[in-house]
Amino acid sequence: MIGGEINEAVKLLNEGQVVGIPTETVYGLAANGLNEKSVVSIFKIKNRPFFDPLILHFSDLESISSYVEGLNPNALKLAKAFWPGPLTLLLKKSSKVPDIVTSGSELVAVRVPNHPLTLSLLKQLDYPLAAPSANPFGYISPTKAEHVEKQLGNLVPYILDGGDCQVGLESTIVDCSEEKLKIKRLGGLSVQEIENCIGETIEIEISGGSNPSAPGQLDKHYAPKTPFLIVEDLESQIIRFKDKKLAFLGFGEIQVPENLYILNLSPNSDMSEAAQNLFHYMRLLDQIGVDCILAMNVPNIDLGRAINDRMKRAAADFIHYN
Repeated sequence: MIGGEINEAVKLLNEGQVVGIPTETVYGLAANGLNEKSVVSIFKIKNRPFFDPLILHFSDLESISSYVEGLNPNALKLAKAFWPGPLTLLLKKSSKVPDIVTSGSELVAVRVPNHPLTLSLLKQLDYPLAAPSANPFGYISPTKAEHVEKQLGNLVPYILDGGDCQVGLESTIVDCSEEKLKIKRLGGLSVQEIENCIGETIEIEISGGSNPSAPGQLDKHYAPKTPFLIVEDLESQIIRFKDKKLAFLGFGEIQVPENLYILNLSPNSDMSEAAQNLFHYMRLLDQIGVDCILAMNVPNIDLGRAINDRMKRAAADFIHYN
């Protein structure tokens, strides 16, 4: 059920149940992050592998202190600059954090989301919320309450409706467990903003495979059910798939054949608009019954790096399509 009652969400969470919550990035599937049984429910509802760690959400920086072993100066600088906001910090966890949340890692991912409903919700709880994206594992992340209801509605007793997500990409994850910071997941906060804040270049260490050190690092992720292909030359691919029904996910000023169904992430080449539209448009194209979705990378700057990362992971299985 979709609704706007924070008290209903509080009641269900205190009972150990799972609810959908809005954030500025994407909708989350939330449960008491200190209740192992509740956290297990998240994994089961999403069909998420237990080796893929979760993020703990807090109402403010102060409430995080007892769940981590401390913040180095750069981590504190980032937290003060960008929280609440689309930034997750990876820190050494305290004994209060259950191992199931971190998939056995000594590091825990924490953030303060920038959404008034969820911040108000968190302030009424005496525990953090573990909350990955509220979608079946590996599928496109939800940016509307309706997305959650359509995919998980029968498994989730309540979805707190906070409107459309304003960022539309998951949070950027920065490993702050050592003095030298590393970006572990590109997201809704750009690399340039982070580097400007700390005054130095930051290493990007985006791993893949089946042993992620942070959420969102698996090779295939954020994927529609329809085969998804990133192309450099659209015309040649249209010829290649001349007998297929195609759709195109575009960006900026583009010329495409009239018979090709297209959604444009941002006709004006606005990266923030493109990020906000990405998952919603991927979802729409996945529902129109085409044989293949074609897409082109956006300029690899600012939020474009995160957009391209999501599309690359969405296209990971395309080699199996013919």
